[in-house]
Amino acid sequence: MNPGEGKTMRRNKIINAAEKLFFSKGYERSTMDDIAREAHFSKRTVYAYFNSKEQLHFEVMIRGYRQLIAMLKKEGKKTNDRPADGRLEQMADTFYQFSTDFPDYFAAIFSYENGESDFQKGIPDQSREECYKLGEDIFGMLTGLLREGQEEGIFRNDLDPVKTAIVLWSCMVGVFHTSKVKANYFQNYHHTSSKDLFSGAFQMMIRSIQNEGGGSPE
Repeated sequence: MNPGEGKTMRRNKIINAAEKLFFSKGYERSTMDDIAREAHFSKRTVYAYFNSKEQLHFEVMIRGYRQLIAMLKKEGKKTNDRPADGRLEQMADTFYQFSTDFPDYFAAIFSYENGESDFQKGIPDQSREECYKLGEDIFGMLTGLLREGQEEGIFRNDLDPVKTAIVLWSCMVGVFHTSKVKANYFQNYHHTSSKDLFSGAFQMMIRSIQNEGGGSPE
């Protein structure tokens, strides 16, 4: 094993330990001491690779983003020939599937609270920059679909694609959260599953941005 491979293995072992603790104990309750013990390294070794617990959280989010992007690309290939609104619906379905298949990654990504320091100049952090780049890649997929829908005459041209994407993203996250934490309530009192709630909500979102007459043009 060359030195580079050994360094990569140690780095991944530390991320694995952090991920296990963040998902089992919670990010706030996990410490760098905990991570060092879980990884079977000294805290000094952990700090040689990562400068903070937050940087490790970015690394965990990076794993989640990569998984989500892989799913979006795989499912997107199946709907390449569909109009933009159909592809947007497929994208939403993939988000839902991701939240079901990888709930811990979903929570890590969508529960992260951005701090002011994340955007200050002069504080380089490769993990943070890569994490935000992956997030922007996904956001770019969403805005791209909205622009294509406008070109196809499906979505309203008076809407700003970026601002509309932010609203759709925010609404999706809100519905995701509600459908998860209130799943038993909605199922027992309204006979509505989390999947049905999300699908119905997203259909309302799509209709709100469609041209009059709605749907893809014939």
